[in-house]
Amino acid sequence: MRFAFIDAWKEEWPVELLCRVMRVTSRGFRAWRVRPMSQRQRGDMVILAHIREQNRLSLLNYGRPRMTDELQELGVSVGQRRVGRLMRDNGINIIRTQKYKATTDSNHAFNIAPNLLDQDFSATGPNQKWAGDISYIWTSEGWLYLAVILDLYSRRVIGWAVSNRMKRDLAIRALDMAVALRQPPEGCIHHTDRGSQYCSHDYQKRLKKHGFKVSMSGKGNCYDNSMVETFFKSIKAELIWRNRWETRRQAEGAIFQYINGFYNPRRRHSSLGGKSPLAFERKAA
Repeated sequence: MRFAFIDAWKEEWPVELLCRVMRVTSRGFRAWRVRPMSQRQRGDMVILAHIREQNRLSLLNYGRPRMTDELQELGVSVGQRRVGRLMRDNGINIIRTQKYKATTDSNHAFNIAPNLLDQDFSATGPNQKWAGDISYIWTSEGWLYLAVILDLYSRRVIGWAVSNRMKRDLAIRALDMAVALRQPPEGCIHHTDRGSQYCSHDYQKRLKKHGFKVSMSGKGNCYDNSMVETFFKSIKAELIWRNRWETRRQAEGAIFQYINGFYNPRRRHSSLGGKSPLAFERKAA
């Protein structure tokens, strides 16, 4: 596979340099080029082409297990070991980074709802349990705040909104989008943290209007809303922290594409049997 790597990049870099980096001789590379490829090698090249394409479509986010699931769904007969070898030999990796900024303002005089969810994130169908939260993105213009609502049944993002201010209207716009999309029945649990945006009179009035059962996390307990925390971890690792955002509008456009073009329709979840949120909902319908 070292010779194959050199062959794939010879238009971008001098062959002599690539040979030194890969610790092979240029004479050996020339001999390899005229040598007929084995059936196994030809198969590797076909699979590698599929891997590169799916790596692009997944925004460089799929490791060996999810990549294997993706290829098998396309009809490519391949196992995880072979996929892992091809990805490793060709420098196809995922990137993970970590940052943190607190966004919950629980120092307020609003009423606090009980924790009805109690870390039970399971649901037997859509619109039984929703969860929401707010996070942040740094741009050269300043902070951009992102509010989301997830349906815990499928992990689908059903409502979201962005703003340069972390006020109650941000959370309300995300809720309004979710309600317009799903038209939830009365009794759906709506879970958030104790932030002032969610405890505000205007937000609670909307929840009451649509018949939600209100649930809130314990003070300072991020595990009570871990499904939404997991989404934020994914979007930051897979999109936000990989780029420098010059403007808030640029970041908003990328978030739109991530949610509607990748996360909901394509991103595979092990907890959903390797399916995306939309595929999981279609299967259950």
